Amino acid sequence: MTDSTQPTSTRTSDAAGPVIDVHLILRDGDKILLSQRGGPYGYGQWHAPSGKLDPSEPLTVAAAREAYEETGVIVDPEHIRLVHTVHHHQGSGARDRIGFFFEATEWQNDPVNREPEKCLQLQWFTIHDLPQELIPYPAAGLRGYLDSGPGLTIHGWSDHEGSSSAM
Repeated sequence: MTDSTQPTSTRTSDAAGPVIDVHLILRDGDKILLSQRGGPYGYGQWHAPSGKLDPSEPLTVAAAREAYEETGVIVDPEHIRLVHTVHHHQGSGARDRIGFFFEATEWQNDPVNREPEKCLQLQWFTIHDLPQELIPYPAAGLRGYLDSGPGLTIHGWSDHEGSSSAM
């Protein structure tokens, strides 16, 4: 017997769940730092410093860690704020992703490319003149942040493509 107060689903659950990503938008006035991919995924396209959440790691700590690993900047997790969230559907049998987009306006050290095997270059862009060659999933979070502010963007789900809502 099932509890009728609980929603039911016919979908088989993915025991592993979605991949949790963190993205850190380093913002200096109207400029943001982007990195140009050099690896096989998204070669030549741009995105903010990002990576996967490690087990037992707070989101803000993960965002600060990724920024340091990729750019050498030291960000205090206490000075990072959540600015947008994306629920991304990869398709092709890949695990879905949930991306938390954070903003930092204070950090130590000048950004440098600490991962030349994965990153062709780092570059500052004004928020009004972003490159066209953004990786679509991170671009959805960046555009959601710049256009709508805090909220949720549903990305890659065909029947909800590009939908966004404010929290």
